[in-house]
Amino acid sequence: MRIGVNTLFLIPGEVGGTETYLREVLLAMANSFVDIEWVLFTNRENDGYLRRIFGKFPQFAFDPLPLRAMNRYARIIREQIDLPFRVARSRVNLLWSPGYTAPFFVPCPQVVTIPDMQYRRYPEDLTFLARIVTDILVRMAVRRCQCILTISEFSRKEILTFTHARKESVRAVHLAADPAFAQPIPADIKRQRLKRLLPSEKPYILCIANTYPHKNVHALIEAFGRILKKIPHQLVLVGKPRLGESEVQTALSKVPDPSRIQRLLQVDYENLFVLYQGADLFVFPSLYEGFGLPVLEAMMSGVPVLTTRCGSIPEVGGDKVCYFDHTSSVDLARQIVQIVSWKEDCRKVRVTEAQSHACQFSWRQTAAKTTECLKKVKIAHG
Repeated sequence: MRIGVNTLFLIPGEVGGTETYLREVLLAMANSFVDIEWVLFTNRENDGYLRRIFGKFPQFAFDPLPLRAMNRYARIIREQIDLPFRVARSRVNLLWSPGYTAPFFVPCPQVVTIPDMQYRRYPEDLTFLARIVTDILVRMAVRRCQCILTISEFSRKEILTFTHARKESVRAVHLAADPAFAQPIPADIKRQRLKRLLPSEKPYILCIANTYPHKNVHALIEAFGRILKKIPHQLVLVGKPRLGESEVQTALSKVPDPSRIQRLLQVDYENLFVLYQGADLFVFPSLYEGFGLPVLEAMMSGVPVLTTRCGSIPEVGGDKVCYFDHTSSVDLARQIVQIVSWKEDCRKVRVTEAQSHACQFSWRQTAAKTTECLKKVKIAHG
């Protein structure tokens, strides 16, 4: 079986959870299904990145398109016009598009992954034009693809709500977290790396989210500002400015001591492990998630999690994380104070249970279920 993978959407370091999804599920597939041949259709930004990861596997081939995905509209045009010719030339049996959109016509069956319907629930996350174009492309992908993969039962219901997808064609396959998050980093190494990342050695509360409106980062800042005198912690925010940045800046301007808040635009994978494991608490105030991968990563890392019951988050965290009322920054502030005050024995029990729960999710399982869907489509369509 020869499968093409449409990676034209991928800009390393820019597309968040979909990058992790593509990288980790393909790695698991490469290690588990050596009989499958893969052709990755790449762009100028990701070709080198993907070759470094998958070039060591003999079953992987690469077909780079001369385009830069940073120009979103040029990428869309090339995906619809150039990619079908590349697919035909490559003689793949099936094309899988893991990033929401797919070409309207290719000479083989298609599978698309639509992680969520965020653009419909939170249209303010996109410009008006981007929102309209995204809706057209997603609807077109639903119409043209024989199977639609998504990453949670919540997202499956969202897709059925907002599109004309056939119920039997949409399948939810959960994501996972890298087991490396659960590997304890020696205290001296952790201390050295944190010292390079953070100017203060105070204990800290961590949040990882780009500042889209639905990520609700401003609410966390407001809550943190209420409790500066009650806890010794700093707040560490990891993420890039996005369309909700104005609300974040407004919230920051009202914090009595803004020096207690540290911002990191981006950290590499190794430092991500350190930041999670060094935190006293991970707060994820998001109002909408198709899965909520940071919640799972924090659980794996052995850090308490405080989050909302919005979107798919309860499906991931279950009863092993703490929840706050997403409409109340007062409740968020109260629960932060409560959790960072846990006694060590209570904390140990809670994080151990959460870590065990998180370990039930695996990329190998994700890869197996995804490959099963791809093979079924191939068999059904010759």
